[in-house]
Amino acid sequence: MTAITINALDLAGRALAAESARMAGLGWMRGTAGNLSTVLSTEPLRLAVTTSGADKGELTSRDIVVVDADGRAVPDQPHPEYVPSAEAGLHARIVARTGAGAVIHVHALSAVLAAHHWPEGVVLRDLEMLKGIGHSAHDEDVRAPVIANGQDMSVLGDAFEKARVPGVPVLLVARHGMYAWGRDLTQARHHAEIIEWLLRFKIETEIKTGER
Repeated sequence: MTAITINALDLAGRALAAESARMAGLGWMRGTAGNLSTVLSTEPLRLAVTTSGADKGELTSRDIVVVDADGRAVPDQPHPEYVPSAEAGLHARIVARTGAGAVIHVHALSAVLAAHHWPEGVVLRDLEMLKGIGHSAHDEDVRAPVIANGQDMSVLGDAFEKARVPGVPVLLVARHGMYAWGRDLTQARHHAEIIEWLLRFKIETEIKTGER
């Protein structure tokens, strides 16, 4: 592992545990589902990722794995018995292509439903909350991209690169969940919260009321 200090790992672990608990409290990380990451270094790319198979509402600062640009655990882990999420490779791909400092992957039901109803992408428009992801509240179509689910992260990464919309910090994975990102964990969380609200509004107004 590159020279990442124990203090840096502890700080990253504490931040990831706190955000995981928040997301779990919202019902977005049920069971052991979902994963979060934050960038430790860019050259070479190293991410701290929440460990696989753990209740995301009960993580501690120790429950992280350091991965490389392919999402593989690097040598000399503080806890070599821990396994990174299988989705760590997509986290790394998103970071590499967008310059994000953190990625949040949650299973919010609104994201799954929206991807189901709008598989070509979810168009959002004329909502004040769009300003929270850097877009106009009026007269602008903002499309949240959707890709098909799969277990091969390199395939999903290719699909992400093809579908991604510059300036839109979200990716919806059909029948799975969503990835949101930002310059740090706080902004990534804000983006996830805002996008979930926007998707829920879309579903409530266009599907439940039959306006679609």
